[in-house]
Amino acid sequence: MGHRIDNPILVKAALKRPVPYTPVWLMRQAGRYLKEYRELRERYTFWELCKNPELIARITLLPIRKFNLDGAILFSDLLLPLVELGFEVFMDDEGPKLLTPLQRPDELERLESRRLLERIGYLKEAVVALKQELSPKVALIGFAGAPFTLACYLIEGKGGSFLKVKEFMRKQPKVFATLMEKLSEVVLEFLKVQVEAGCDLVQVFDSWAGVLSPYEYGRYVMPFSRKVLEGVGVPVVHFSTCTAGYVELIAEAGGEVIGLDWRVDLAQAWQRLGYRKAIQGNLDPSVLLGPKEVIRRETEQILSSVRGRPGHIFNLGHGVLPQTPEDNVAYVVDLVHSLTEAKG
Repeated sequence: MGHRIDNPILVKAALKRPVPYTPVWLMRQAGRYLKEYRELRERYTFWELCKNPELIARITLLPIRKFNLDGAILFSDLLLPLVELGFEVFMDDEGPKLLTPLQRPDELERLESRRLLERIGYLKEAVVALKQELSPKVALIGFAGAPFTLACYLIEGKGGSFLKVKEFMRKQPKVFATLMEKLSEVVLEFLKVQVEAGCDLVQVFDSWAGVLSPYEYGRYVMPFSRKVLEGVGVPVVHFSTCTAGYVELIAEAGGEVIGLDWRVDLAQAWQRLGYRKAIQGNLDPSVLLGPKEVIRRETEQILSSVRGRPGHIFNLGHGVLPQTPEDNVAYVVDLVHSLTEAKG
């Protein structure tokens, strides 16, 4: 995997190279906690924001202009590929709801990556514009939902226990494998558009992998995740939630960086992986709702636990919560830099 000598610090950390300080970015850093974003949401629907290249770039840059972040994550949504393939998705405060979930095996024909590529030129346009605006020091991060997480929404229609997904997976394993194969092609092409336009690295979100047992993950999901994670061409952050019990399998599936939620001790998880991969995380997002002394204590605990080992990217264990004060975001970003810059 070739990269420029002047790679942004975030990319260097993803490749486990020495860096002058620990880089930091935050999931959902361009979101509802920002006044400017809320104002835009009053004027546009969510999907209008996701499909307009000027608005994508504008929202992506909002936190970069406010905070000293080392990465800008492209404003988009996990379910955008499904929307562009004709599935109706409604967004509310409880999360996305697929109004037209899969009912029959023949509906899998709708999942054609070629059709998707014809419809997402705006993403390429947004990435090109962002690369012109961003400092070379700030990495542009593309992203997509993992095949299994998209399958969960396609079958279940919304978040939850995903009993329909598990029943489908066990009763119709061949159809489920076909679904996962098609989704892996869709996700990979969706990411390649972002990378070819200029994204420096990408994150793959397997938000619902934690509903599976290790056996189920290894049998039904990992081969398709691996196809995506190994085919992108830039460093990949492989993020999942509630998978502390089989983080080794998550790492085996692929990705240069393993993103952890807050439910696992970061240093212990890294040790379990034999330090073979870089690691990302994993402050509980709710910590940013508290006083600065608590933010400092929790942040110091994570940073001290990794002992300055190359390959740590600081992040939250999930996305920034809507009620998070902007001052606390600025504080944690600057704190990570100040606590680690002397150790680089």
